[in-house]
Amino acid sequence: MSSETVGDLTRAWRKRRGKSQLDLALDADVSARHLSFVESGRASASRELLLRLGERLSMPLRDRNRLLIAGGYAPVFNARTLDDPDMEPALTAISAVLDASAPYPALVVDPSWNLVRANRPAQKLLEGLPTRLTTPPVNVLRATLDPEGLAPRIANLPEWRHHLLARLRADFNASGNAGLLTLHDELAAIPVAAGKTSPAQTARIAVPLMLSIPGGPVLSLISTTTVFGTAHDVTLAELTLESFFPADAQTRDFFLAHG
Repeated sequence: MSSETVGDLTRAWRKRRGKSQLDLALDADVSARHLSFVESGRASASRELLLRLGERLSMPLRDRNRLLIAGGYAPVFNARTLDDPDMEPALTAISAVLDASAPYPALVVDPSWNLVRANRPAQKLLEGLPTRLTTPPVNVLRATLDPEGLAPRIANLPEWRHHLLARLRADFNASGNAGLLTLHDELAAIPVAAGKTSPAQTARIAVPLMLSIPGGPVLSLISTTTVFGTAHDVTLAELTLESFFPADAQTRDFFLAHG
């Protein structure tokens, strides 16, 4: 039996979201007195209330299951593996999105930024990296910022590194996944020289990835992130699709010519 209590989990996530008991009580349509009793263990919470609290606190599905288990209820969100037959429709949709993104790079990562799937243009960007960075599970951020990875080819490395580390901190704050904090500290410890590349015009609205191609131009890419916001499966909800699009005509023409 789990040693976690409903009070421990609710209080921890409430504080992570910066909510007072009164704030959460109002959001969850429950009295502040009852919520206080639930957090202190003096009252039990119904299954419906726990689900409502998890939703109002934007808890990841995995943690909503933990909250239910702590309250003595069965979890309601499945946690299938990617090779489960029931996942086939979702993976087919993911593959369709990846294929449709070509000739531009797109990839899918898990909560720890390990590569799940990638289209051919994204795979090409990782070609030639050391085996230690490309042997599964491939951590996309480690392969990007490692001195033997893509880092020497990133013309605006300080800016892109800062962007990725900020993403990691945001992901940790949102999910509470301690592994992300460990990865953040590992990557932040890698020394990096000051950049010499002038900021791209797109830097005014987004941080571009400026990637040098051996024997070719410096590509300028902006990234977009897509998640399955209505997923009811833990594994599917934790997947993130990262797509890259050209930020200038030179980059667009390069991928159209080499797609």
